[in-house]
Amino acid sequence: MLKLGVPSKGRLMEKTFDWFGSRGVTLRKSGADREYAGAVDGIEGVELVLLSAGEIPRELAAGNIHLGVTGSDLVREKLANWDSRVSELAPMGFGGADLIIAVPQGWVDVDTLDDLDAAAAAFRAKHGFRMRIATKYHRLVREFLREQGVADYQLIDSQGATEGTVKNETAEAIADITSTGETLRANGLKVLDDGLIHASQATLFRGRRKDWTDAQRKTLKSLQDILAI
Repeated sequence: MLKLGVPSKGRLMEKTFDWFGSRGVTLRKSGADREYAGAVDGIEGVELVLLSAGEIPRELAAGNIHLGVTGSDLVREKLANWDSRVSELAPMGFGGADLIIAVPQGWVDVDTLDDLDAAAAAFRAKHGFRMRIATKYHRLVREFLREQGVADYQLIDSQGATEGTVKNETAEAIADITSTGETLRANGLKVLDDGLIHASQATLFRGRRKDWTDAQRKTLKSLQDILAI
């Protein structure tokens, strides 16, 4: 069987079901709402596995599922050298959000990453410790800032409302996912002009593990033909 991992609840699950359904493959939960079992109609040899979106990247990389739908940001954050472990089969056109760097609106002289680098150096000289950037996306942010030459900062883990950390004085800047920017503005923050780290969307991924059977490869080809991807 070819195992397809799909988000187990919420709009991501609903949109994923709609995306497949509009292309001739019906995905559905089986049993009660709290059960994480599912069924697939429209193609033979595919098993539906319902998981949290955050679990899907690692399950793909481990070979426990063969295909998975999750945010492109989560794959890049959770998997080192992600493109050697999974491949993108199809962007799905929903679940869009941008991972960005944002700073207080009151920082009138900080509009770019170069400005942020200068502000970080000045902050450390004045306060004796590195500027704090709150985020849930440590790998992506660290790689991005290293590539852009920004130094003298430290990443602070935020698993709650990241946008509120600056108001609460637990961070000086943030790196977070945003769709409209309204929450950022409500918290007195602005996105740097060149502060886009990654434009994320729901994506269908394939694991790159080499131990696929011939039957699984044949099923994948049939599925791709049905989905026209």
